[in-house]
Amino acid sequence: MLIDTHCHLDFPELVKDRAGVLDRAAAAGVGRMITICTEIEKFPDIRAIAESDDNIFCSVGTHPNHAQDEREFSSAEIVNLAMHEKCVAIGEAGLDYHYDRAPRDLAHRVFRAHIVAARETGLPLVIHTRDADEDMAAILADEMAKGKFKALLHCFSSSRALAERGVELGLYVSFSGIVTFKNSHELREIARDVPLDRMLIETDAPFLAPTPYRGKTNEPAFVAQTAKILAEVKGIELDELAEATTANAIKLFDKMPPLAA
Repeated sequence: MLIDTHCHLDFPELVKDRAGVLDRAAAAGVGRMITICTEIEKFPDIRAIAESDDNIFCSVGTHPNHAQDEREFSSAEIVNLAMHEKCVAIGEAGLDYHYDRAPRDLAHRVFRAHIVAARETGLPLVIHTRDADEDMAAILADEMAKGKFKALLHCFSSSRALAERGVELGLYVSFSGIVTFKNSHELREIARDVPLDRMLIETDAPFLAPTPYRGKTNEPAFVAQTAKILAEVKGIELDELAEATTANAIKLFDKMPPLAA
């Protein structure tokens, strides 16, 4: 079984055929999905999707590219929302200097509020980071020194240095369809070297469909293709990759109930 640890089932591209999306995921061996929140104000809709299916879970958080679009939620408010039984993570939150849509001081405050919420709830923080490696590494080290928290670097496409620093700090590294792209040689080398017990897989659907589905709407079923390429990169059988990444997901997102025997 595979777990898609990061998708956006509330996005229009997937909403219009959710039943088909879920059927195709099941047929591809994807047993669970975590639908990720990007705007806290829309959390009720995301929570409802998780409530609709035993195999769907969710997170709560503000994506850095939306930090300026909604009010600044306190860590206490995030903690309160995360108490819902189907909410298994905080985020996605982080830094995005590629689009740089939010003032950086605001982006930093919002990110740190999510870290506090992750620390207080014990839930893993889903981290979005793009073109912000130095500041991301610095904030993670600073906050870890204040008190440990669980986290993962989602849809990893950053530097080897950040991957290694993340692993040093106890984080997981999650790979998406980007790792299957023809020009992603360096990313595949990073994936090869990330310890198997710190690796996760995801789609980030509806974005970033893996090869050979590029140009199509991504969906959870396609995580199987990413798993296939990662197994080749690691030099292991697909079953071993699937077993390891599923075990990692269950360990990290430990608010999810155990898998049936």
